[in-house]
Parts: sequence; structure tokens; C-alpha cells
Amino acid sequence: MSARFPAAFFRSRAFDFAVFAALFLALWQVAHEWGGEVAMTAPLDTLVFSAKTLASAEFWPHAYATLRAFLIALVLASTAGVLAGAALGFHRLSGEVSEPILVGVYSIPKVTLYPIILLFFGIGIEAKVAFGALHGVIPIILFTMNAVRNIKPVYIKTARVMRLGPWPLFRHVLLPATLPEVFTGLRVGFALTLIGTLLSEMFGSRSGIGFQLMNAIGLHNMDIIMSLTFLLVAFAGTANAAMLALDHRLHRRV
Repeated sequence: MSARFPAAFFRSRAFDFAVFAALFLALWQVAHEWGGEVAMTAPLDTLVFSAKTLASAEFWPHAYATLRAFLIALVLASTAGVLAGAALGFHRLSGEVSEPILVGVYSIPKVTLYPIILLFFGIGIEAKVAFGALHGVIPIILFTMNAVRNIKPVYIKTARVMRLGPWPLFRHVLLPATLPEVFTGLRVGFALTLIGTLLSEMFGSRSGIGFQLMNAIGLHNMDIIMSLTFLLVAFAGTANAAMLALDHRLHRRV
């Protein structure tokens, strides 16, 4: 029974995805018929132009610039977020004081802070990394802090009775207890960091997919707008689906 479960699970997921994709394409076609070519291109035309975009030599330097800035920002946001969240979670008073401040800062529209980031870092990869990390770090801090807070006290007491050292305590108690919720924070941070990186490229950059997208919007080139949007959605959706599957697996093991 257990050997057949993964196959049945993936078949069910594949069927759900096929139904969702069919409905999405149908709604897209209806929206195209209603709005016309001025509003958006048809699904088939977008797929064809996306293939041409992937085959063009102009696309890949911009894609590399975006991916490089995004990965650096994601590593910085993840590292800083997990470390800060763990520290605030273990020190309960600091966490209680910091949480409303972090939520308040996170509620501020990040675009209003972008001129300040440009003054500090200039127009380049540094500004893209800073703006991307700024979007992703606070959710990771909050999820990690709550994960540490929610560790059952009996786990810590049992570890003390067993006289576990710092490393065995972290490996066998703290890590398994906090990993599911921390990973959820990383998944949310992944999406927000990507959004921040693209926004930075749209408003103040000379390279990247966001830069290409902004130029296409200025020229009202719907072929480029729709193809770049489709490629971004495909990348983000695929990555998030993989992370979501792992997230569910981690939560089932708790």
C-alpha cells in the first residue's frame, strides 16, 4: 500500500495540474477574444514567441543578470532571516518587542524605499540584491521566530535529561522541530525576493528581465510583454510547486 501511495499521489497531482492548465488557457483565450491584441496576445501566439525569446541571443544575458542578482539576494535573505529569527525566537523578550516592529516595517510599500537604496548602492547589481533581500528577509525572520517559539518544552527537557550536547541538541531536537515552518518561510521568501529583484530592475537598472519588460511596456510591445511574463510565471510556478511539495512532505513528518 505504501509503495503504491507515491504513484497515486503524483497521478492525482498531475491530473489536477492538467485541469488547472486547461482552465487557465481557456480563460486566457476568452480574455484575449474580449480584449483583443491591444490588451494581450493569444495563448498559442505567446507560446510561439516565448520559444523564439528563449532561442534569441539577446535574452540570455538579461536572464543571467536577473538570476545572479536573485540568487545572491535569496542567499542573503535566507541566511540573515534564519539567524535573526532563531535569535529572536530563543530570546522571547526581544522577539515580542521586535515582532510588531518587523510587521510594521514589512507593511511599508517597498517601492518608497527604493530611492534610498539607489542612493546607497547606485544603479547596479548591488541595488538589485539589496532590494530583493529586503522583500524576502522579514517573512523568513517571522516564520523562523515562530518556529523556534513553538518548540514543545518537553523536547528541551528530555534533551537535558539525556544530557545532549549543543550539536546533538540542534541536530536531533531543534532542527527537526523547526525545519517545516522555517522552510515555509523560505518558500515565501523565495517568491518575494524574486518580486523585489524584478521590481528593482524595472525601476532602476540597465540589465535584467525586469529591464526588458519595462522597455517593452514603454514601446507597448505586447509580444515581448506577454512572453516575458509567461516565462517568469512558468519559472516561479515550477519552483514554487517543487518547494510546496517538499513543504507538505516536511509537515507530514512532524
